[in-house]
Parts: sequence; C-alpha cells; structure tokens
Amino acid sequence: MSLNNLSVWLGELGRQEEGLTAIEEAVAVFRQLAETNPAAYLPNLAGALNNLSIRFAGLGLREEGLAASEEAVAVYRQLAETNPAAHLHNLARALNNLSLQFAGLGLREEGLAAAKETVAISRQLAEANPDAHLHILAMSLNNLSNRFGELGRPQKGLPAIRQAVTIYRQLAQANAGAYLPKLAMSLENLSNRLGELGRWQEELTAIEETITIGRRLAKGNPTAYLPILAATLKSHSLRLEKLGLRKEAEIAAVEAREIRASL
Repeated sequence: MSLNNLSVWLGELGRQEEGLTAIEEAVAVFRQLAETNPAAYLPNLAGALNNLSIRFAGLGLREEGLAASEEAVAVYRQLAETNPAAHLHNLARALNNLSLQFAGLGLREEGLAAAKETVAISRQLAEANPDAHLHILAMSLNNLSNRFGELGRPQKGLPAIRQAVTIYRQLAQANAGAYLPKLAMSLENLSNRLGELGRWQEELTAIEETITIGRRLAKGNPTAYLPILAATLKSHSLRLEKLGLRKEAEIAAVEAREIRASL
C-alpha cells in the first residue's frame, strides 16, 4: 500500500494523526521526485498535497490545510494547462476541496469563488463525457449551494442544489449503492435552502425524502447509516417544532433518541 493510500485508509478509520504522518511523508517523497522528474511525479505530488489538506482539516489545522490545498490547486492548474484531458478533472476536485478549506476558515467569498470555478470546469467536463464526470458536477453544485447559503444568499444557491438533486437522482437509479447516500445528502441541503427561503412545505417534503432514503440505507448498513438517520430525524424534529407541529416533532425526536440509544 502506498503512503498516500495508507493515509486515506487511516483517515477513513478515524486515525487522523497516523494518516497525517503517512501523507506528510508521501508529500516529502513526491516533492523530491518531482524536482528531478516533474513530468512523472508532479501529478503524484498534487494528489498527495490535496490529501494532506484533508488530513490537516480533519485535525482542525485549518491554516495548514488551506496552504496545502492552495499548492495542490496551483500544481493541478499547471498540469491542466498542458494536458487538460488528463488533469482538468483533478483540478476540479482540488478546487472543490479548496472551497471547503476556505469555508472552514470563514473565508466565504473566497470559498464561493473557488466553488464557482469548480462548477464551470465540472460542467465543461460533464458536457463532454457525462458518464465519467456527471458525479463531479453534482458534487460541485452541492458545494456551490452551500457556499451561497453561508453567505445568506439562498435564492442563488437553490438552482444549484436542485440541479445536484436531479443529477444524483439520475445516478442513483443506475447505481444506488454509490449514489443513494449522496442523493440523501443533497436532498437535505435542498431542504436547508428551502427553509432559509421560508418555503416550509417544500422544505419538509425534501427532508422527508431524505429520511426515507436514510431508512433504506440504514437497513442495508446500520453501522454506517443509523447515526446519520438519527441526526436527520433530530434535525427534522427541530424543523417541525419551529412550525408548531409539536406532535410530529416529538415523534421524530423519540425515534432519534431510540436509535442513538441502540448504537
């Protein structure tokens, strides 16, 4: 297993500090190799830097995460200029991560700018090869909507999240295992935008579909999805309470508590 893959694996296991050590070593190795053979190793360096930024963020080291992400974007931008077919999709992913890093530091306008560029690149890729890149476009649209939401501009974010939901719904029909969780996530974000706009009935419809999908996912993999279902039910309960639907709110809250107690 490469150091880069080891870091990803450790991160998925929640062993963030070990993952950070592994990816820092990978970055050092690839940086040295790229100095002598950039054509062969710059892509590896960029990928390792992007992973490094994620590990830093996972440990709350936001400034370090931003610096690594900015360097990853710079390297991928250089690579994409000479070979867009090979590297443009990686630039889109790195920009998406950069947007998240900015948002984590409260740099909302910078996060929005990065998200907009991600969507522009992803849309170009998806138009040329939808089978390969539609999922990247959906991811970037979801992120763009969140950035607008953080800036108090939900009306701007609503079309983006609607399109993300449409794409994820299409992808989930063909590959439920890979895309149903992402459809649920995007539906919850859709409910957030609708709630921010005071469109309560539409908000409830979106979150109720999220819960329906969450139940299906939790039935297939309770360890992974029951905690998420509990959190969604708790959020739903709070929304219902705000709308004065106390009985329905209590039912959702009780179910959330029962799920948490069973974990």
